Amino acid sequence: MLVRIGSRGSRLALTQAEQAADAIRRPGIEIAFVPITTAGDRDRTRPFGQIGERGVFVKELEEALLAGRIDVAVHSAKDMTSTDADGLAVGAYLARDDPRDALVGAAALRPGMRIGTASARRRAQLLALDPDISVEPMRGNVDTRLRKLHERGLDAIVLAACGLDRLGLSSEIGARLDPAVMLPEAAQGALALQVRAGEEDLVARADDAATRARVEPERRCVATIGAGCLAPVAAHHDGATLQALIADEDGAWLERRSGDDPAALAAELVALADAHGR
Repeated sequence: MLVRIGSRGSRLALTQAEQAADAIRRPGIEIAFVPITTAGDRDRTRPFGQIGERGVFVKELEEALLAGRIDVAVHSAKDMTSTDADGLAVGAYLARDDPRDALVGAAALRPGMRIGTASARRRAQLLALDPDISVEPMRGNVDTRLRKLHERGLDAIVLAACGLDRLGLSSEIGARLDPAVMLPEAAQGALALQVRAGEEDLVARADDAATRARVEPERRCVATIGAGCLAPVAAHHDGATLQALIADEDGAWLERRSGDDPAALAAELVALADAHGR
């Protein structure tokens, strides 16, 4: 049986596709990799909000699944929309890697630093911590961002720790930011194997129950808020409690709460944001 695995074409994405293949490979299964270029890959200069809605790195993969050109799409789960596209399902989440954000170029956050990131979530939390920090927009894959760190003379950049770990670049990390300091993106650190609805058995053996139990409440919380990676929203489940936040894009206010019910937590945060005149 031939299983066609679709992924983006970056070095990190292909590394992640190999991880997925290892997780689903068994006797009688032949794997073929199908690199797919997404809108986020084609446009590497404009901010995500000018390219389209959340999902700029997944839409073309989902279309290939629905058209039958691939059988499994491998996503960084944090890049996915907060709800599944019609006709598709996440058949498996691989065991979650480090969900934290990583500071690269410095060992700690300091007042007045120049920090590069394309994430509204990271920008808002950095400015809430210290309004004197200068947050500069930065797009590109991991290797490109590492190069830009030095070319632009920045003090640091913030990346997902898991991506650096997967690429063997852990030595670049100056500090792994505790979620108490920088709450991660919903589903950060997890890889999602998306399939056509009804074909979940194709990847079910790779599903990590503990990861699903944490990631799905995070995604539900963000979906209920109705935001995503284009807005300063975060959600992270540590295995005991779900924490979430919503913030002003410039860090003027930030509301962070914890609870067990994703919908109730989201409703509380929306009410708080509305009180700030969001």
